[in-house]
Amino acid sequence: MEFPLLSLIMFTPVAGAVVLMFLHSDDAVRWTALGVTVLDLALSIAMLASFDTTTHAMQFTETHPWVPALGITYALGIDGISALFVFLTALLGSICVLASWVAIDRKVKEFMVSLLTMQALMLGVFCALDLFLFYVFWEAMLIPMYLIIGVWGGEGRVYAALKFFLYTLAGSLLFLIGVIVLYFNGGETFDILALTAQDLPFPVQSWLFFAFLIAFAVKVPMVPVHTWLPDAHVQAPTAGSIILAGVLLKMGAYGFLRFSLPMLPEASVYYSTLMLSLSALAIVYGGLLALAQDDLKKLVAYSSISHMGFVTMGIFALNLRGLEGGILQMFNHGVTTGALFLFVGLIYERTHTRSIAEYGGLMKAAPVYTAFLALFTLSSMALPGTNSFIGELLVLSGGFAANLAVGAAAVLGALLGAAYLLGMYRKVALGPASVGARFKICDVNAREMAAILPLAVLVLWVGLYPKPFLGIIDVSVKHLLAQVHDKGSGP
Repeated sequence: MEFPLLSLIMFTPVAGAVVLMFLHSDDAVRWTALGVTVLDLALSIAMLASFDTTTHAMQFTETHPWVPALGITYALGIDGISALFVFLTALLGSICVLASWVAIDRKVKEFMVSLLTMQALMLGVFCALDLFLFYVFWEAMLIPMYLIIGVWGGEGRVYAALKFFLYTLAGSLLFLIGVIVLYFNGGETFDILALTAQDLPFPVQSWLFFAFLIAFAVKVPMVPVHTWLPDAHVQAPTAGSIILAGVLLKMGAYGFLRFSLPMLPEASVYYSTLMLSLSALAIVYGGLLALAQDDLKKLVAYSSISHMGFVTMGIFALNLRGLEGGILQMFNHGVTTGALFLFVGLIYERTHTRSIAEYGGLMKAAPVYTAFLALFTLSSMALPGTNSFIGELLVLSGGFAANLAVGAAAVLGALLGAAYLLGMYRKVALGPASVGARFKICDVNAREMAAILPLAVLVLWVGLYPKPFLGIIDVSVKHLLAQVHDKGSGP
């Protein structure tokens, strides 16, 4: 297409942020931000509707010279691996605005500007086809996320924001070193597609693999570089937690898919057992940590570590079922865990506590809330008929095919997930009626329902009819696997 659709999707939030700067009413800021994010969502839906699922080639491409002396270009494009995440980012952007309508009551303009800027930068990560441009987006999105946690977070927000920034900055610096090494060893180009076609020596691949591993592992996050995540989630406002879980954690896994596997195929195959072992550790360890929590937000945060372990397991199973399951589970995790953080925020606004022990009998006080909470809880534990079941089934199938012990550990992690999720729901919704007596609980309103329904629809749509979603990623995944296995025979 000659029409610059990806640029329009990417810069619509930027234009919205500029408009917000000239508004003086908080209500006008909220409605304008919502209108901008809904428009961006409509554009992303139009992109998906015209996406060609029969080719692995990059689509909606745009290329313009940026720094010709260094071969840096403004190059955008998407394939089946990135298309779903452009849509997910746009969807969660509008949900974050709705979730912040009442929760953010100070510096509303500054918050919405930060949120829209963050959305634009995340979209840029998924669309960039120039490695330098990718790095700019990757690094710049730390700033608005730091502000969202550090300015509008809880009592420990400064510590959590600083810890988040330092961890991710350290990973980004290693990534920058890797980018420079890749540039000089890959023909002095930043073109991602050209770098993918290079055949680098195994020692160079091996060094780059570990440089990228640390950078991407911090973002996922993988054990043992995960400790920033619970602090960031607990202190972040609801919108910050939704963005963190729904999109930011996907950046690391996307990095493995876009760089490690196609550019470093020999190293990816050679170190796949290590990656599968780290994934199994994250699945079990994250599940055990979640099982021990009595803070509702911490429980969901630690569950993310476990669920993202399934994603990296699927990716490094290096077979079709595992890789498709891992990518689909990235999308599913954004929907389901984003919804769970939304629900934590909704109940926190009403009670100002996150202690599971202080909840109870919520089903009687808020039946609609607890009914939808049940849906997303069952989705998170991968009940058949929900979105996560399809992704987790594919990941487990691919994991067992790659490594029997790793597959067995993943099953243990799934059992732990059922234990902590069902335990949480029993205490919150079905326990002794303490909430109704201590707090004036009202059920969800129309604004909150507008944020909940799209996520609920996706849970059931993917769970009952996953074909359209798998169809988007299928051809690109097969092409990626062919690249890996053609070149990945080892040193």
